[in-house]
Formats: sequence, C-alpha cells, structure tokens
Amino acid sequence: MKCENIVFDVVFSCISANVWLCLHFVLIFSRWVRSESDEMSVTFLRYVTRIRLENHFAPHICQARLLSGADAVSALRPFYFAVHPDFFGQFPRERAVNENSLKRLNGYLESLQKPGFRSLQPTQLTFYVRDTESDKSLSPCLIPSAGFRAVSFTLQTRDVLSTVLGVLKSCSLSTEHVHNLKISVGPPQQKHEAGAPFYRPIKWDKTYYSFTGFKDPDEELEKAERMKPTFSSWLSNNEASAAKKHKESLPQRAELKRLRKELCHKLGLADIRWQRSWGVAHRCSQLHSLSRLSQQNPESLRNIKGHTVIFTDQSGVNAAGHVMLGTMDVHHQWAKLFEKLPSYGDLIIQMSMLEERISHLLGGIQVIHVDKLQPVLLLEEYYSTLSAFYKRLFAMRIPFHPRSLQGLQMTLENDRSSPSLHESGHFNIPTICEPSTLQWFIQTKAQEARRRMKRREELKAEENALILVCTEKLSLKRLYKERSITSTQMIPCCKRLVEKRLPYMQGMHLCVSHFYSVLQDGDLCIPWDWKS
Repeated sequence: MKCENIVFDVVFSCISANVWLCLHFVLIFSRWVRSESDEMSVTFLRYVTRIRLENHFAPHICQARLLSGADAVSALRPFYFAVHPDFFGQFPRERAVNENSLKRLNGYLESLQKPGFRSLQPTQLTFYVRDTESDKSLSPCLIPSAGFRAVSFTLQTRDVLSTVLGVLKSCSLSTEHVHNLKISVGPPQQKHEAGAPFYRPIKWDKTYYSFTGFKDPDEELEKAERMKPTFSSWLSNNEASAAKKHKESLPQRAELKRLRKELCHKLGLADIRWQRSWGVAHRCSQLHSLSRLSQQNPESLRNIKGHTVIFTDQSGVNAAGHVMLGTMDVHHQWAKLFEKLPSYGDLIIQMSMLEERISHLLGGIQVIHVDKLQPVLLLEEYYSTLSAFYKRLFAMRIPFHPRSLQGLQMTLENDRSSPSLHESGHFNIPTICEPSTLQWFIQTKAQEARRRMKRREELKAEENALILVCTEKLSLKRLYKERSITSTQMIPCCKRLVEKRLPYMQGMHLCVSHFYSVLQDGDLCIPWDWKS
C-alpha cells in the first residue's frame, strides 16, 4: 500500500512539474521499486511515464514534420524570386519551362495537404534558376551570358517540410530561414473557400532581408517598375534594330509560309501548329525535316492525312487527338508514331464515349480539355483520367436533373484537391472529389458560370474587333498576344494603342506580352500595361 501511494505521488508530479525533473525522479524511484520487487508498480509507472512523454514530445515531433501552406510559401520565397517567369521575359523557352514546373510544384504541395492523401507519384521538375552572387560557385550548368542555370530534381517526399527543403537544396538556396518559421501544429487546415489558390502573399519584416542578405522582392519589383521605360522612348531606341531584323527575316518568313502550305496540301493535313514561340528559322528547319521524311519514307505518312500536326517537346497524340512531333526526336521516332496512328482512332472513339457518359451523369455539362490552361496530356493519360473519374462518378450516383447543366463546361485536373470556377466560366473539377462537395459546388455556381461564359464571349468579340482596328490604324503587319495575356488585359492595351497612334511601327509585327523585347525575327514585344 505504501508503494502504491508513492506511485501516485510520482504520477501527480509528472503531470504538474517540469518533465526533466520528473524523469530524474522517475529514474531514481524505479531503481528503488526494482529493489522492492514490486513488479505491478513498475509496470504502471512505466505506462504513466510513457503517456507523459508522448503528450509532451508529440507536438514537437509533429511540429518538425508539418508545415502549413502559408509557411511553405514563406519558406519558398527566395526560390520563387529566383525562378519566377516574369524575370525570364527575353527567354521564352525557359520562361515556359518555369511556368509549367511551378504549376506542377504547387499542385504537388497542395496534394500533400489533402486530408488523408495517398502516396504521390514521383514528379520530375526542371527549373531555370537566376544566378546570384551567393551561388555562382555552385553553377556548373550555368548558361553562358544568360545569367541562369538549369536545375532538375525529382519530388518524392511525403510531407510539405521535406519537399520545401528538397527544392531549396536542389537549387543551392539557403535553408536557414526555414527553421525560424513558426510552424503550425496539427493537421493542415481545410480551405475556407473552395478552389482558393495555393499561393497567399506574405509580408515579411524588412529586418529579415537585412539579416539574411536576401533581396526584398517588393523592393526589387518597385525598382524594376521605376526603371521601366515609356513605350515611346523604348520604341525610339529599338525601332532601328527591330526594322533591321525584320527585313532580314522576310525571306525566311516567305519560305515558312510556302513550306506550310505545301506540306498541308501534299500530306492532306488539317493544319500545322507550334506549341512554343520558336523563331522563323527554327520553324522552317522543322518543316524541312518533315518534308525530307515525306520524301524518304512516303508510306509512313499515309496515316497522317486529315490530322493536325503540332511541333512540341515530345512525340505522341494529345488529348485533342492532334499529332505531336517532338522537335528533339529523330525521323525514326516520327515514322513509328505515324504507323501507330490507326490504333489511336479506337482510343479517340472510346474517349468521346466516356466524355458523353460523364456529361450524362452530370446533367449535360460538357467535358473539355483546354490546352492553353492545362499541361500537355498524351491521349493515353487523358483516357486514363476520364476512365477513373467515370468509374468513381458512376459509383457515386450523384442526383443531377437531366440537361440541367447543358451549355456549361468542365475540365478534369489530377493535381487539384477542391473544385473551382475559372474566370472564363468553366469548372475545374478534381478527379477525386467528394460527391456532396461536387454536387453542392456545381449547383451553387452554375448561374455564375453561365454569366462568366457569356462575358467571355463578349470580351473575345470586343478583343478581335479592336485587334483589327489597331492593325489597320497603326499599319501593322500583324498584332498578336502571348497565351498568358487575357482579354481583360488585351482590350485596354489595344484601346490605348489606337488613342496614342504611335509611329515607327508600319509593317511591323507587334506582340502584346508582359515585357519589352525585340525578338530575333524583329517582332516587337510590349507589356500590356505599357506606360505612355
């Protein structure tokens, strides 16, 4: 009885006193109990001690493993500053690579924060990292005179903190500031609003940058904004070089137009397109390569009749059924793809049937794939995504009134955890979504989706009309925009161009972008929010 009283005294002290003093007392007491051979008391004491230690240390263990979305953004701030696409304005290829990799990285981080997420597939990413004074010695892949280096790594971690540290270390960036973050304890919080973006801006104290030596992104952006020239001054300084490059490119432009028309007629193609903003010489080289293949192996190109050919980074058939030719592949790989095209016909039919079945189960909503907004998907990958979503949807049996959602559109996304409504009016639906969440979101947002789709059509019509007016009044050869420029950005830009009636652009190609630049073929790139 005396021994049991002492045990309860120890329990009380473990609960109320400092844990380290308790441990010391427990150690001394356990030796004494062992000498008394009181086996039951020792077992009970060990149980109480274990419970106390778990309660004390478990939060700290969780704290070392868990990182909230806001903390992750804060920790990756130097990384975002080093790879942000806006800093690669004069390098379209590298900029596009960074844009795509950032989307995949953010999707990976968002998936890690899903409640009860399963293990993710390893994801390989490539970034072009801007060179800084602190990491020049660690840049074996530095691209000469470009000021950045290529970094490739594979994401295969299972928590946000390890992923953040892996990204920073792979890019040779400091990780010291990560350990100073106030890491949230407990499971990741649910988003308050469906479809909220992963990125949330964080205001850091200025002392952080003075202490760590990192550059303040806000100050850098303000400095860049102050140094940004006016449209007139930039145009007067660059008009001569642009006109010279444009004149030199005229023979190649004529050759490109001839080759494109000739190949479309000879091979019976619906169209020839390019995924990236390659120069005229590069495009001519790709068309010459396809022309040589048609002469050397004409039988292999019989199956391509009626298709649209897209020159891109990889060979295959995309989600829209277009034939993709990888610019780094050899003729043998292209020929093998052409030979397999008949087998893709059945897959395209099955894909269309799946889209119709999904539409029927969801009240007539149309399933689409937007190439401009979504990563490039091979037909096999898209079919697999559709099939998995259909099986899950069929098992759910969500009650939608037939044809109640006719006229609306939706896309399927693997790297999204909650449904959202795009500004263009289509729904972004994750392939894994709770039935009640999916039904509630679509039904409550259907009216807003119709409004946005109508607004999108109105803006597109206004944009096309303004492009024609600008092209005529400024005597431009062509006026176009980058894929990332929206109609709400293009429309005010065109209106200001018409009002100002700027000189020096007669017969030129003008591209509305996010930066000032003269492309290798003489095209003038201007930011959509240019200063007058």
